[in-house]
Amino acid sequence: MKKSAVAVSLAAVMALGSVPATVFAEEGAKPYEGVTLNMWMSVSEYQDGTKAVLEKATEELGMEFQVEINPGGTEGDNIIKTRCASGDLPDITNYNSGSLFTALNPKEHFLDITDEEMTQKFDDTFISCVSQDDRVYGAPFTTTQAGAVVYWKPDYEELGLEVPKTWDEFVSNCQALKDAGKTPVYLSGGDTWTTQVLFLGDNYNVLAKNPSFADDFTAGTAKFASDEGALASWDKYADLVDFYNADSTAAKYEDGLEAMATGQATHWFILTQVVPLMIAAHPEAEENIGVFAVPGDDAENCGLTVWEPNAWYINKDSANTEAALAFLDFWYQEENMDLYINTYGANGPSCIKGYTLPDSVAPAIREDMQAYFDEGKTAPALEFLTPVKGSTCEQITTSAALGQIDGATAAQMYDDDCKKSAVQQGLGWE
Repeated sequence: MKKSAVAVSLAAVMALGSVPATVFAEEGAKPYEGVTLNMWMSVSEYQDGTKAVLEKATEELGMEFQVEINPGGTEGDNIIKTRCASGDLPDITNYNSGSLFTALNPKEHFLDITDEEMTQKFDDTFISCVSQDDRVYGAPFTTTQAGAVVYWKPDYEELGLEVPKTWDEFVSNCQALKDAGKTPVYLSGGDTWTTQVLFLGDNYNVLAKNPSFADDFTAGTAKFASDEGALASWDKYADLVDFYNADSTAAKYEDGLEAMATGQATHWFILTQVVPLMIAAHPEAEENIGVFAVPGDDAENCGLTVWEPNAWYINKDSANTEAALAFLDFWYQEENMDLYINTYGANGPSCIKGYTLPDSVAPAIREDMQAYFDEGKTAPALEFLTPVKGSTCEQITTSAALGQIDGATAAQMYDDDCKKSAVQQGLGWE
């Protein structure tokens, strides 16, 4: 299928009043002058940070860029699968890492970059999410984010609390906060997707207890209701019911942004994408917002569950593979990573080993989250490790969060929901 996605032409983008996707090279000898790289990405990836680096690549390398917009969601997934099958891939595709990537049969469609020098810069957790049969096919687009606890540091300082390393310590902190008249945990139950983050963000602890859980779950030989560590992810909800904000059933994501940025609550289980958003609305909150991992039961092994970024994939049949590789090398130069982050921001640490986030990034990310990466205590979210995810996850987590069902019931409901997905994918679950 030709041009399934919407091609963003120079004329069309100019008509919309935005920065053109095609950047014209200046006169002069540049190594890739006259080469146009076709790219496919969503609107959320084609933003000011990306445009700034594309413009600089044109200025210095000479190549131009023609961007097609991925409509996102299931429609986008179906388009890229069809284009893979028809041999109509662009030179560079910006797409998910993890299970959605492996569904594209990458060794048939994408360039193997295992032996490229830049690949040695990628951290092992990211590499695990863009590899198949021990070969690497993807390069990180931007920074990570995590499913974690965003917290209000002044409350901890006022009550002399320490960042918890175990779940029992966390619950104890919540009780101390409640006794002091504070709101220990913010629940934005009016946006049910947010209630998933405690469960999904606990995957580091699940894998710490059973490193093979993701593979066993995919095979149908491990289940949340029967695996001790996995069941604990669901049991945690019951411990929090008495600690929520008064409007927990109706509060929205945007309400959480405001409440946490102004110290109206102490903890929020949420994706760390909220940190730059809160600071953008309340710059004075930058020094007051912190992040820590969802605690497990081992104080010596407390780690962060990470959502890996999208990846760049090069079409193995492209006539411009040399230029595409040159662009990716350019993307990972420190000054260009700084340009991207200083322009757009960061939701978490970088996947590039040895790279130091610029000072423009909030301490919650640059210091709190980075410490887990530096210590090697990170693991991907389960969705990067298995294609199986129940379609009603957020409804089940909301019921558990509100105390309507206990952990064992929620875990069994989720296993039953996941079975439908596994059967549809032919994974042999019984």
